[in-house]
Parts: sequence; structure tokens; C-alpha cells
Amino acid sequence: MPTLGTQNISTSYTQLLKTNLIGGLDPTLQVITDGDDTSSALELSTVGVRSTGTLNAVGATTLASTLAVTGAVTLSSSLGVTGAATLSSSLGVTGAATLSASLGVTGAVTLSSSLGVTGVATFSSSISATTGTATIGTATISTATISTATIPTINGVTTFATGFTSSTGTNTLGTIASTTITNTGLVTVGTPEIGATGPNITKVSFGTAAFTGSTFQDLDSATAGSNVTTGTFTVTGAALGDIVFGGLTSIGSSTGTNATLAQRLIPSFRVESADTIRYVILNTDTVSHGTTPAGTLYATAMRFAT
Repeated sequence: MPTLGTQNISTSYTQLLKTNLIGGLDPTLQVITDGDDTSSALELSTVGVRSTGTLNAVGATTLASTLAVTGAVTLSSSLGVTGAATLSSSLGVTGAATLSASLGVTGAVTLSSSLGVTGVATFSSSISATTGTATIGTATISTATISTATIPTINGVTTFATGFTSSTGTNTLGTIASTTITNTGLVTVGTPEIGATGPNITKVSFGTAAFTGSTFQDLDSATAGSNVTTGTFTVTGAALGDIVFGGLTSIGSSTGTNATLAQRLIPSFRVESADTIRYVILNTDTVSHGTTPAGTLYATAMRFAT
């Protein structure tokens, strides 16, 4: 376009931008029009600027004061905000966004790159990070739902006021302080501690074996036979020094010359050698003798450390 100095006013006045007031700019926003009085999307005053249309920043934009946005904001480059930024609609960022102050977002936030926040970030709606890495220091979360196998890494303290749900994937947690833990699936626990200063459970082993049945004589009987039955079965992981407890499912069905035979039979379990449990069932009655039917032996070996 040629300069105005080479044109007549009658043919070039439409190229000029002007305010609606004869006195020019004042503290009140005025629509900027051209010489033919066609309104633009730009409003100016001595104290501010407003656009009623789309505002695009293709280069770096730095705001030293507050940014208030009521519509959608799309940035194709970096945005640096040193004051507070409040967005009442969606924020789409395709590049890096670094905020050194507070960010308050009442709508949805979608990030296709990384987001670094050095101040406080409060999200009253959902936050979705489709790609990139989200690193969070201290997080206070009322409800967290993780539906993918992507494992979040949390460097600081995390407080969950309500439920923590992970539908897939693995969650690795360090120290857990909880008054109640409810789990409906499989949990792998390292070394649980009993109480604040109690011992640690370092190993729990469990095993079962078939019991074919046995006949018991009374304690003082002169008849051939024994008032004791004993044997061994495998419990993988059991070791000498473990505390063992167990039982026999059919001991309560024992029958004999005295109706109290089942009450007089005393089972005991101990580790005989690595992976091997010795069971002993003793008839302590001096009168009654009889039979215990077939059943199942079971034993649990527990190992503790201070």
C-alpha cells in the first residue's frame, strides 16, 4: 500500500483508524473504526485494551499482571505469566507452559506437552495429560481414578480424602499411614510391622496335606497300639525357628468308647526341617480309645524379626 503522503484524503481516508469521540482516547473503552466508520474487534482506552474477536499470539507473550479469559485460549508458542491467571473456559497448550504464580482453572485443561508449575495449581474440574510427563510435588486429591496402565510418580506427600481407585496397572507405595485399608483384589506386601514398635513379619508359609485316618488307644491301655499318631508334610518356605499353627479338619468327628474322645485329642505342629512340618496328635484320655476319620491337615508357618 502507498504511503498516505502520496494519496488524496478523499480516496484514502477509509484506511485510517479512529475513535468515535472527537476528543480522542479517554478512560472509557471505545471501538476503533476505520475512516468509513466500519467497526473493528479492537477497543482502546487510556487504561486498557479489549478484543471482542479472536486474539492470537504467534510469538512469546509475557503478562506482568492478571490475565482473565472468559473464552477459549489456544497458544502455539510459549506463555509466560508472572501474575495470577484465571481461566473460566478451556485452555489448550501445544507448546511448553511455565507459570511462576498461581493458576486457577474452572474448566477442563488438556495438555499435549509438559506443564511446569512453580506456584499453586488448583483444578476445580478434570485434568487430562494425554502425552508428556506430569510431575507433582505435594498433592491433595479428593478422588483419584487411574484407568490406564501408566504408573504415576509422586515425589511429595499425597493425601487422599476419599477413595483411591486404580482399575489397571501397578501402584507402588512407600510408607502407608491408614486407619482402614479395604482391598478386594490381590495385594503383595513387603514387610508389614505390627504396631508402632512391634516386630516385622518377614515370611508367611502355608500348606495342606491329606490325612488318611488313625486309631488311638487310651493313655494307660495295655492293648497293642499307640495313643499317638504322627507324620510330616510339605510347607514350602517353612524354616527352623518359624512359629507354626495348624489343625485337622476331621478331628471333631472322632468317635470312641467315650463320647469325649474328640475333646481329648491334642494336635501340635512344628518345623522339622526346611519346608517340612511335623504333626503329632496325642490322645490324653486314660480311658477312651477310638478312631479319627480321614480329613485334611493344614499348617501356617510365620517368621518374625525385630
